Amino acid sequence: MKLPAIKNKITAPDMARRLLLSYLVAVTVEFFLLPEEMRNLTGLEGLREMSLLRVLWITACFSVFFTGISCYFRTKMLERWAFLPVFGLLSYGAVVSSDGDAFLGLCLLILAAMVVYGLWGWNKRPEILGKSQKTHWLWPGITGLLAVAFFLIVSIWTVARVKSMATPTFDFGLFSQMFHYMKKTGLPLTTLERDGLLSHFAVHMSPIYYLMLPFYALMPTPATLQVLQAAVLASGVIPLYLIGKNRGLSGLSRTLLCALLLLFPAYAGGTGYDLHENCFLTPLILWLFYAIEKKNIPLTAVAAVLTLGVKEDASVYVAVIGLYLLVKTLLRLKKPDYHNLITGGALLAVSLLWFFAVTGYLAKHGDGVMTYRYDNFIYDGSGSLFTVVKAVLMHPMKALYECVDPEKLNFNNLMLLPLLCLPLFTRRYERYILLIPYVLINLMSDYQYQHNIFFQYTFGSTAFLLYLTAVNLADIRTEKVRLGALCMAVLVAGTCFAGNILPKVKQYQETASKYASYYDGVREVLDTVPKDASVATTTFYTTYLSQRDVIYDIRYCSRAHLLEAEYVVLNVSSTDYQKYATYGQNNGYENITKLLEGNGYEKQDTSQGPVAIYKKK
Repeated sequence: MKLPAIKNKITAPDMARRLLLSYLVAVTVEFFLLPEEMRNLTGLEGLREMSLLRVLWITACFSVFFTGISCYFRTKMLERWAFLPVFGLLSYGAVVSSDGDAFLGLCLLILAAMVVYGLWGWNKRPEILGKSQKTHWLWPGITGLLAVAFFLIVSIWTVARVKSMATPTFDFGLFSQMFHYMKKTGLPLTTLERDGLLSHFAVHMSPIYYLMLPFYALMPTPATLQVLQAAVLASGVIPLYLIGKNRGLSGLSRTLLCALLLLFPAYAGGTGYDLHENCFLTPLILWLFYAIEKKNIPLTAVAAVLTLGVKEDASVYVAVIGLYLLVKTLLRLKKPDYHNLITGGALLAVSLLWFFAVTGYLAKHGDGVMTYRYDNFIYDGSGSLFTVVKAVLMHPMKALYECVDPEKLNFNNLMLLPLLCLPLFTRRYERYILLIPYVLINLMSDYQYQHNIFFQYTFGSTAFLLYLTAVNLADIRTEKVRLGALCMAVLVAGTCFAGNILPKVKQYQETASKYASYYDGVREVLDTVPKDASVATTTFYTTYLSQRDVIYDIRYCSRAHLLEAEYVVLNVSSTDYQKYATYGQNNGYENITKLLEGNGYEKQDTSQGPVAIYKKK
């Protein structure tokens, strides 16, 4: 029997649409196969009953079915609108099974986006980079002044934390000692991080710190590290300004875009708990985006390698950029960009190889990858990141539900509202791939610090959100509308900055100034401890005493290491002695002093005020 001739040509966008629709049908079927009592999204019971193999099999079957039908009938519009009822059914089942107004709101927003897709479809036009405009020196000059102001504000805040002895062992005292070792031996060693001498690279693979070492060597103090971090962050305006220029934004628009980055509350806020290697992520990722846009292979390679050197999980950022380039290129096969195709493939491959190599090293020689931060997805107790991937593929509604957990709503507001939600407004749907780092790193995890603007976990996603803001703004062809949106975003970001960042800057600066004589007195007492002596001390004294080979934090160190130290430095009012307290009593300080005296330690005459120094006989 002769088969009818195929009437319609199959294109890459058509294949992508059918694959996504088939996957959505598959996860909907998988969800409703669950017993009703297991559909609740708060637990892991449903995930344990799901099958990834079945999801993939149903996806494949429907993909073949939709493709076969489309060969003979025009089904494009029908397929586009089919997303709406399928996702609507899945949303209904998920919402009625789990409480949460925020989750309902998120589902409605996604449905609204699907209506837009049904009405207008995907923007097929290839991206056209704007013509570089000659810019008056005034705009880069103003941008530079804004960067200097940001640098000074962050430096004042973080150095004041050092001066007021507000920097704990985790996460600053350990880095201060690590740089002491790097200057002395070239190795990132520390005794503070895991209660014994080891390389920090056994915990996190962060060779990027060596870029700071030459500057630290010129002035080896803890405050220097804080200033260096502020400088790294301020430099982020350079690649962002160049991206704006490459996208055809006017000088004023570029300056406003850079002001938006500097006022973005999570950008300065990420320094709230002192130095972290993550501070390199924002400028390096923006440099990587700029290099890709300019098709500059050497700069792309350097930016990618440096980004991978920030931390083991930095592979995620490079891999997502590689995936984005591949998808963007493959969806436009009529005029394929082979440079982007090769670049995307190379970035994806190198980042995955690096990730597996580093995580393998950490598992064998270090502490392993901190997968416990995703326990809300690890349904089989394996502690494996592959389980997280499987969970998201089988049950994407679970991932969406976790993204709008009540404790994450304020974080979402502070991340998206200062940008007027501009990263979300586009019909170039492949750009949504660039939201993966924000969702994966900041929203999916139940680890509370990953969705807090005052911790370092926002630096990577900030780069992606600002890049999306820049490219989506560039798609707006009317300069007045673009400037209006930017001005409004800067106003909102500035308000958030003033309400969340400036009070902390003022608080620490006033504390350091008002009690300067008190802290100077404490430092004078601490200076009586010999520089080459081993020390055990409380968490807020470790930073100042960190410039030595052996130092332990009393709160975390073993009793053996406590009693091995030549000097034990106590803060009389500290709460770090709880593990020495008798059950139910507040006598930890008394017990630890008795323990020291019973093991040959004598209280020194240099002890004054809040500082008690014990020396081993």
